[in-house]
Parts: sequence; C-alpha cells; structure tokens
Amino acid sequence: MILNSITDLEKNQEPLTLVNVPEPVPGDDEVLLKVSACGVCHTELDEIEGRTPPPVFPVIPGHQVIGRVISAGKNVQGIKLHDRVGVAWIFSSCGKCSFCLSGQENLCPEFTATGRDVNGGYAEFMTVSADFTHRIPDIFTDAQAAPLLCAGAVGYRSFRLAEIKTGQNIGLTGFGASGHLVLQTIKYRFPENKIFVFARSSSERAFAMELGADWAGDTTDEVPELLDSIIDTTPVWITVVEALKNLKPGGRLVINAIRKENLDKDYLMNLDYSRHLWMEKEIKSVANVTRADVRDFLAAAAEIPVIPDVQLYSLGEANTALTEMKQRKIRGAKVLSMD
Repeated sequence: MILNSITDLEKNQEPLTLVNVPEPVPGDDEVLLKVSACGVCHTELDEIEGRTPPPVFPVIPGHQVIGRVISAGKNVQGIKLHDRVGVAWIFSSCGKCSFCLSGQENLCPEFTATGRDVNGGYAEFMTVSADFTHRIPDIFTDAQAAPLLCAGAVGYRSFRLAEIKTGQNIGLTGFGASGHLVLQTIKYRFPENKIFVFARSSSERAFAMELGADWAGDTTDEVPELLDSIIDTTPVWITVVEALKNLKPGGRLVINAIRKENLDKDYLMNLDYSRHLWMEKEIKSVANVTRADVRDFLAAAAEIPVIPDVQLYSLGEANTALTEMKQRKIRGAKVLSMD
C-alpha cells in the first residue's frame, strides 16, 4: 500500500493505493523480511495529512512490523533464516553523534523513521538493517506483537519519563493503542497507584474501566483527586490545557505524540499561568524511541504479560483502518495481517 502525496482524510478516505512493486533486495548489513503483520498508528495519519510528511513520494507506510527473515546480507551475524523479528519507528541513526553515544539515539539529527523516510511494513516484504531489528518473545502472536513496537514502546518511554512513584495518582489522556498498554504496565508495576483515564468516547472510558482504571471521564472533566503525573497520548491541543488543571503542584505532564493537530490550537489561548502552570508544574515531550525502549518493553510486556487488544484488517483494508482511526473508532490497536 503506497502513499503518493499528502491528502486530507476528511475528503479522501482512500489515501493509499494497492500496487505491485519489485521485491526489495537486502544490502550487506540488511535482512529481507516476509511481513506477517503491521500495526496501524496515528503517526500514519500525521504522514498522510502532512504534519510529519515523508521526504519523498511514493512511500510505503508502516512502522510496527512483524516478519520472518528470508534472506540476509553478507555482513549480517546473529540472525538466522526464519527468525521472527520486529521493526519499530526507529529505522536508523548515525551512531556517532553525542546523542547516539549517550543512549539518546531518538534525538539523533540523522534519525530515520520507518515508513516515513524509508519504505515500511504496509507490504509483503521489506528490508532493514539487522542492527535495528528486535526479537519477538514467543508469548505473543504476530498480531499481538505488532502494537508493542510503537504504541507499547513509546508508551513505555512515556511511562519512564513520568517518573512514577508508589502511591501516586496517575492520569492517562486518550485511550487507544498506547493508552491501554500503558495502563496495564502501570497496574503491574505500581498496583497501589490509582489510575484516572480521560477519553472522549464512552466506549473508550468503558474499556479503561474493564482494564482496571479507578476513574474514567471526558477529556474536559475535573478529577476527584489531583494527579501526580499525566500521560497524554492524543493528537489534539485541548488535552494539554485540560490536563494541566488536574495536576498537583510539582506534577508532570508527559506528551506522547509526534505531532499535535492544529484544529483546536486556539484553545491554548485559554492557558492561564496561575491555574495551569504555576506551582512548578512541568511539561515533557516524548520524541521517537530508542532501540533500548523497544527491547526493554518487549521483555517487560512478556513478563507481565501485556497483551494488546487488537482489531485485524487485511493489507487491502489499510484505508478502512486509517479512516476509522481518523473517526476515533478505536478499541485497542488496529493491525494489518498479511495472511
């Protein structure tokens, strides 16, 4: 499924086209994967609608990729044919800059994103550097494993940046693919903590309560108890201001979104310093993921275990999955199955 140009999903509900392309050939340090599943992420909407546009067209989207190794370049070591591996948002980094050398390869100026800067996993085959693949624990099916590579890994990075402590009140704004995985992680790591979920739809709020949230309300509701940290996984601005009013003094808002849509940016005009930011409240953004984030979350998810709730689509139904995501028809994670 290829994207040929930026488009508005409100007007064009078929932004991707199903075509035949030549099977890619792996380079000396790369492996060729036969893709079995690929998660559908809101970042694909950002690519399609131009908030984080691909540098060239056409491009094959998809950055939550599960596949089997069917061939490898001459320099590849430690990976065998038929191994099951995953590919995440981080496709490559330079490995030499101060960020890479300090374990912050997600901030590398040469960071390359799977499915945006290079062809991704909305396809039957893809190539990737062997060093940027991830072993998938046996406990997960292919469809279950796919959302762990982005929704799970970036959620896990958000979880770490929130610096959660035992006994705290934690908020989650938005309850899609990432939110429902973060909730399960917090419930396991901090069983004494209360979790408060903000979501626009009643179905998302009901799903949060099913998974063990202590409270669920609309994104504009005020919580019965102020919160120590809030993780915002939404693409909109209104949640930033609404979250800040629900933070305790010294609380931290972690924004887990590669871009915010501009539809309600005027809402920021309602930001009141004394109400929303005073008393040493913090805002922390999440930028991309490192390979360590992916590796550590896969291990944690297998241990807990964190099992994603998934909705399956065929490769040819990618446009349907993306349109439903745009329309907020979400429960858990959407996954393309190549079978």
